[in-house]
Amino acid sequence: MRWITGVSCALWALQIAPVELTAATEFRTALPGYPYRFPFDHGSHDDFQTEWWYYTGHLRADDGRTFGYQLTFFRRAVARETASKNPSRWHLRHLYFAHFAVTDEAGRRFQFMEKISRAGIHKAGAATGRLAVWIDDWRAEADGDSQVLHAQGEGIAIRLRLTPEKPPVIHGTAGVSRKGEGPGESSHYYSVTRLRTEGTLTFEEKSRTVSGLSWMDHEFGSNQLGASQIGWDWFSLQLTDATELMVYRIRRSDGTIEPASGGTWIRPDGSAVPLARAAIAVEELDLSPQSRGRYPARWRLTVPYARLSVEIVPTVPQQELLTRRSTQVTYWEGSVTVTGERAGRPVTGLGYVELTGYAAPLRRRL
Repeated sequence: MRWITGVSCALWALQIAPVELTAATEFRTALPGYPYRFPFDHGSHDDFQTEWWYYTGHLRADDGRTFGYQLTFFRRAVARETASKNPSRWHLRHLYFAHFAVTDEAGRRFQFMEKISRAGIHKAGAATGRLAVWIDDWRAEADGDSQVLHAQGEGIAIRLRLTPEKPPVIHGTAGVSRKGEGPGESSHYYSVTRLRTEGTLTFEEKSRTVSGLSWMDHEFGSNQLGASQIGWDWFSLQLTDATELMVYRIRRSDGTIEPASGGTWIRPDGSAVPLARAAIAVEELDLSPQSRGRYPARWRLTVPYARLSVEIVPTVPQQELLTRRSTQVTYWEGSVTVTGERAGRPVTGLGYVELTGYAAPLRRRL
């Protein structure tokens, strides 16, 4: 469950061109009954205002070193009326953003990069009906049944092939993931929760052959955070018993959790069970002050339905992204380890956690 607020998107847009962003009502709303089709739905959905493709994963190199990585592409449409009045291929119809990060878990180091561009003369874009999204030489694209990722710059790079071991999982009920109780406060959201991964990773300009597991999120909709919602906590966990868990908690300004929060439990056979907020208990066990905020730094997560109780710990404390060149948003997104019990037996795993709304937006440097 990841989405971009209207405020953030407006900041992004103003950095690149003086255009007016549309209200979400000009775009299609995520409604129950959406008929998912794969691989068609891996592509772009331009009828919706906001869309993103999110990749996270854990990789082990031939020399035994372990790494986490994140590669994210965002698409944000401008007003349809504005776009239709100017047929020029240079005219701004969609903005694209990307974040790329690598965590050196043994060395306890973290490095990230960001990009921003517009759809025009192939500087950035996303295909319809198939997976192909890019900004410059950063890409995520289909190659048969696999997904191929490329990103590089400033001493870090990935060239990875991801092969699904389970089918896509649809989150929520009736094809929609609820974000709030109001009309239209929802999105279409699915994940590929277990992708066998092979390729190369470069960190500090040293390239290594790597293998591991990745997780892919794809979400599209036209909603924004409600006035009382200030951020979210998102967890994706891949456990050694071949199960996975996604949990999202939308936080309100009064300190409560949005009732529409929840998650999905994925069994070894790939079947998925939607989880309501009340079916998930999350306890914050520690805090970590970083450059612009104080983030939860360790959690106890319990799901009675899955007979699961685990502790989640970041592999590296400092995994905060300060996106001065694109979103002007500060958030924490990092690799974590998982230890605990499921069904009375020890279980371990790896995962990623995203934390937003804990730090004030960055001021743009002039």
